[in-house]
Amino acid sequence: MRFEEAYEGWNAGRLTQAEAARILGVCERSFRRYPGRYETDGIEGLIDRRQEQASNRQAPVDEVMALTDEYRRRYMGWNVKHFHSWNIRTGGTRSYTWVKRHLQEAELVPKAKKRGTHRKRLERSALPGMMIHQDGCTHEWVAGQKWDLIVTMDDATNEHYSMFFVAEEGTASSFRGVHDVIEAQGLFSSFYSDRGSHYWHTGVPVRPRFADFCEIIFSWTSLQPCTVISPAVCGSPAIPAGVPRWPWDRPI
Repeated sequence: MRFEEAYEGWNAGRLTQAEAARILGVCERSFRRYPGRYETDGIEGLIDRRQEQASNRQAPVDEVMALTDEYRRRYMGWNVKHFHSWNIRTGGTRSYTWVKRHLQEAELVPKAKKRGTHRKRLERSALPGMMIHQDGCTHEWVAGQKWDLIVTMDDATNEHYSMFFVAEEGTASSFRGVHDVIEAQGLFSSFYSDRGSHYWHTGVPVRPRFADFCEIIFSWTSLQPCTVISPAVCGSPAIPAGVPRWPWDRPI
C-alpha cells in the first residue's frame, strides 16, 4: 500500500497510527512524523535526505587515490599489516581497518575467506544416558585449602550424578565418578572428557585409553559390558571446549 492510501485511511479514522505504520512497514513513531512533512512538502517531504549527503567525516578522494596509487606502484604484493606499518611511519594517520578496506575496494588485496566456526555448539542429547561429561576443577573451596572438584553429569538433563573432592584429579578419581554413575544409573552411551592423560594417549594423533578404562569399570560393578561406550575428546569439531553448565550456583 502506498503512503497516500495509508495516510487517507488514518485521516479518515479507518486506521490507527499503529495500523498505518504496520502497513507501511515502519514503527509508529516514524509514522507520526510523516503527516506533517507530507502536508507541508508533499511526497518529497518523506524522502530521507541524509542518505544523499556524503559524510563530513569521509576521507577525501585525493587521499584514497594517493594511498592506492602508492601501493599499486611501489608496494604491490605487501600484506596489509606491513603496508599499514609503512604508512604510519611515513606520517599516515589512518587506522589499519581503514587502509585494508580501501585496498580491498580497489581490488589490490584479496578479502580473506570467512573462517569456519572453531567450535560448533553441541546440542543437548535427546535422552538421559546418551552422553555424560566428566571434568575436574581446582579451587580454594575453603580458606587456605585447594581441592579438585570432580563432577560427572548427564548431558541431556544436566543432572549431576557424582560430585566429590579429591586432592588431585587423576585416574582413580575418574574411575570413581564413572563407577558411581554406572552403579546408580546403569550404562551410558558416550563419555565426554578433556585431553587428560588418564583418559587419552596424548601423542599425535590422540587415541583413547577407553578400552582399558571401561574394562576396569566393569570389573568394579555387577554390570556386564552389553553395550559400546563411545569416547568423545575435548577439541573435536562437533564438541565444545570444556565441560559446560558447571554447578557454580549449587551449594557445596
